[in-house]
Amino acid sequence: MVVSCKLSGSHVKLWRNRKQKLVEQQRQLRPKQQQLAQSSSKVAGKWRKKLLIIFVLLGVIISIWLFWHLNKDINLRRRETLTNMCDERARMLQDQFNVSMNHVHALAILVSTFHHGKHPSAIDQKTFGEYTERTAFERPLTSGVAYALKVLHSEREQFEKEHGWTIKKMETEDQTLVQDCILENLDPSPIQDEYAPVIFSQETVSHIVSIDMMSGKEDRENILRARASGKGVLTSPFKLLKSNHLGVVLTFAVYNADLPPDATPEQRIEATVGYLGASYDVPSLVKKLLHQLASKQTIVVNVYDTTNASAPINMYGTNVTDTGLLHISNLDFGDPARKHEMHCRFKQKPPPPWTAITASVGVLVITLLVGHIFHAAINRIAKVEGDYRQMMELKVRAEAADVAKSQFLATVSHEIRTPMNGVLGMLKMLMDSGLDANQQDYAETAHASGKDLISLINEVLDQAKIESGRLELEAVPFDLHAALDNVLSLFSGKSHEKGIELAVYISDRVPEFVIGDPGRFRQIITNLVGNSIKFTHDKGHIFVSVHLADEVVGPPDLRDEVLRQSLNIVRDSSNNSYNTLSGFPVVNRWKSWEKFKKLSCTDSMEETNIIKLLVTVEDTGVGIPSEAQSRIFMPFMQADSSTSRTYGGTGIGLSISKRLVDLMGGEIGFESEPGTGSTFSFTVAFTKGETSLLDTKQQPHDPAGSEFQGLRALVVDCRSIRAEVTRYHLQRLRISVDKTFSLISACSYLSNNYDPSASTSVAMVLVDKEVWDKEAGLVFHHMLKELRPNGTVEVQEKRPKIFLLDTSLSSAERNELKSAGFVDNVLMKPLRLSVLISCFQEVFGIGKRKQANRGKPLTLGNLLREKRILVVDDNAVNRRVAEFALKKYGAIVTCVDSGKAALLMLKPPHNFDACFMDLQMPEMDGFKATQEIRRMESKVNERIKSGEVSIEMFANVAYWHTPILAMTADVIQANNEECMKCGMDGYVAKPFEEDQLYSAVAHFFESG
Repeated sequence: MVVSCKLSGSHVKLWRNRKQKLVEQQRQLRPKQQQLAQSSSKVAGKWRKKLLIIFVLLGVIISIWLFWHLNKDINLRRRETLTNMCDERARMLQDQFNVSMNHVHALAILVSTFHHGKHPSAIDQKTFGEYTERTAFERPLTSGVAYALKVLHSEREQFEKEHGWTIKKMETEDQTLVQDCILENLDPSPIQDEYAPVIFSQETVSHIVSIDMMSGKEDRENILRARASGKGVLTSPFKLLKSNHLGVVLTFAVYNADLPPDATPEQRIEATVGYLGASYDVPSLVKKLLHQLASKQTIVVNVYDTTNASAPINMYGTNVTDTGLLHISNLDFGDPARKHEMHCRFKQKPPPPWTAITASVGVLVITLLVGHIFHAAINRIAKVEGDYRQMMELKVRAEAADVAKSQFLATVSHEIRTPMNGVLGMLKMLMDSGLDANQQDYAETAHASGKDLISLINEVLDQAKIESGRLELEAVPFDLHAALDNVLSLFSGKSHEKGIELAVYISDRVPEFVIGDPGRFRQIITNLVGNSIKFTHDKGHIFVSVHLADEVVGPPDLRDEVLRQSLNIVRDSSNNSYNTLSGFPVVNRWKSWEKFKKLSCTDSMEETNIIKLLVTVEDTGVGIPSEAQSRIFMPFMQADSSTSRTYGGTGIGLSISKRLVDLMGGEIGFESEPGTGSTFSFTVAFTKGETSLLDTKQQPHDPAGSEFQGLRALVVDCRSIRAEVTRYHLQRLRISVDKTFSLISACSYLSNNYDPSASTSVAMVLVDKEVWDKEAGLVFHHMLKELRPNGTVEVQEKRPKIFLLDTSLSSAERNELKSAGFVDNVLMKPLRLSVLISCFQEVFGIGKRKQANRGKPLTLGNLLREKRILVVDDNAVNRRVAEFALKKYGAIVTCVDSGKAALLMLKPPHNFDACFMDLQMPEMDGFKATQEIRRMESKVNERIKSGEVSIEMFANVAYWHTPILAMTADVIQANNEECMKCGMDGYVAKPFEEDQLYSAVAHFFESG
């Protein structure tokens, strides 16, 4: 107990030291990794933020530009509207003024023609007044017209006498216009060279008759320009008489004769006889025009006389100080000396540019929303990166812990297996030391318990290797049938104890030899069959069947009898049994593989040398509860908490099996019903192999010899599937098989077909215990005795041999049946090739009696007899166990305790045939020692080859290469690949097993 505690304490301490060392290494690397990750993350984060700022600024700029552009467009359209409206009004005013001007000109010509061109004159005041009044519609813009006669000073007196009134002055003494226009209040016109008194006028302006137009400053200048130019001229704006409105007077000169177009001003002045004037009330005129053009968008109009640009005269409209939108349209009234303009403004202020505001605000809002989304995404990315870094840190810690766990398991494996090697070895020695029955039983029980412990350790280590990804599969040729026979041999004892029918069937279409990993394949089936044995009570069966995947997914005619029967379970109402191996009900095996994705996939089957197998393990056990089925493949999980107490086990066998199936490119599934049983199915992919590829040195014997070839057998079994299983095993021995379903039908068959003289006569009858009873057996026995060819009794040796097949008969019952002569021998199930060969050789007496398990100890003894073996191990107990195991088979063993000692012993020349080298030793481990030995051998070989030394100096050996086999308990580190790298030739795990030992040494030693 104290030793155990110390050992456990040392294990924990060693594990902690290893873990701390690994964690420290990871901690040293982690800051650099984190620094790199954080720096790259910070750089990326800065760039993301910069891009976000640029995006937002760009959005703001676009929003501002859009507002400016749309507002500019709105203002431009508003300006165009104002321009169009102003130009339209100016054009209409100008056109109407020109029309009116033409009519005034025509009136001047009329006066010239009918007043001055005729004697007597055809026009007087009354005529002129009526005419102008009736034609006023042709001059809508004028407020009145009048005609003034040119009167020289010399003609004034005569003129005044003729008309009976005095020529009046237009202005008073203070040079202002007379507003009330009462003639009596006006002064006579002062003396001047000529006068222009009004003699005719329109009724609306009759008050200006007798007024001298030459006496007014504006009118005088107007008259002078008009007669010199021959065109209509305008006065500057002034207040009109009576209306007191600003207006202008249009004046045309009246000539007494037609003048040529190119008449000079002097000629025009000389020919002038009078002046026709028309007054225009500008405010009334413009107001009338604007009323005609009234619209929804009212504008403010001002008309200016801009002849004097520095002091423009406002002819219409109020003076506006508003500096808003303004448009100026030029007015051409036909007088080049006068300039007029129309100024237009909108009456109301422009409304807010809602289109520009809405669009720009929309762009800005979208920009801010997208920016917010980007900002949230950046924060999310930063958070995810932070979480990722945290997860990576946790991952590194987990990996470090996993490495520490693997190292711990390797160390614990070595530390446990090393003393277990001593325990099992010493127990083996004890068992061979002549103990009494009780002592032998105790030793065997202890030895079996030790092997169970080793098996448990192997399962845990397999799980660790799979989780760490360090498990590698072999690719070697092996016999698929022999591999399954080995599994049957492993569980035959337990199946006998429980009375369970255990059987294996391989389809005829499955190749005998395949290339793959036989050990891992056996491990999967061993785990599944082991679970079935564990959870199946008395009676029932466990049935392992192997078919090609093509048989399952292909058409029904490709399926053999076993597969067809298994997929179509029916109940026989006569005996309340089913067409299964044992007659017990089973679950629908189809459901165990119906969800396989790779089963029906043909992509992986394109290569003709690749085969996919479907392996099914069917049992009639307790089944798996539905609530536990989802976790059945999880490590260390079992159906319920009481399972481990009731049945035992660790709960990792199925987990390991699933991982191994995955590594082999297959799938695994199951179907289970509580109280009925379970069926596990899995697929694996192998490469087709050939017999020539097998290493014959690793085959201790060839069981499928030709000694039974050509024999004929009759199988009597009431169950079709079980009869097919028996047929399968017999056909492996090249025995032809017929089947019947009862002893009565067998008697009939033998009566009709038995002929001892024929080479194809029935040589054996195999009867299943289920169809055998005492009465039927007795009848069958007597029937065989009475078989007589041609009426004579056949000798005993020629009659068919009777074999009874059973699962649970005791040795006493078997001996009773044999001694009674009812049967020649009893074949105990499960059937396998070695059992059949042994039994048939004993009954038929073919050659010397051989045992089914012949050869391994004897052959191992032949291989090792007189061979000199060097054992290198630092543990004295292990050296003693290895020495005993090797000496048992005739080897001459020498032991050393270190790698340095091994170098001295194996320095050429020496007389050792092989070396078993421990891997973990102080000072120099097995790897280093092997490398040094190979280096020494290489130098010697080079010297011999070059002739530097003679072969006689090295015991007449031309090439030195001592077989070195690794011998260690560290099953994780000591794999074949690592051993081969340092120059080793093989590998044997502690504790020694005869099968392993044989497989290892068979490579180097020929059987003696």
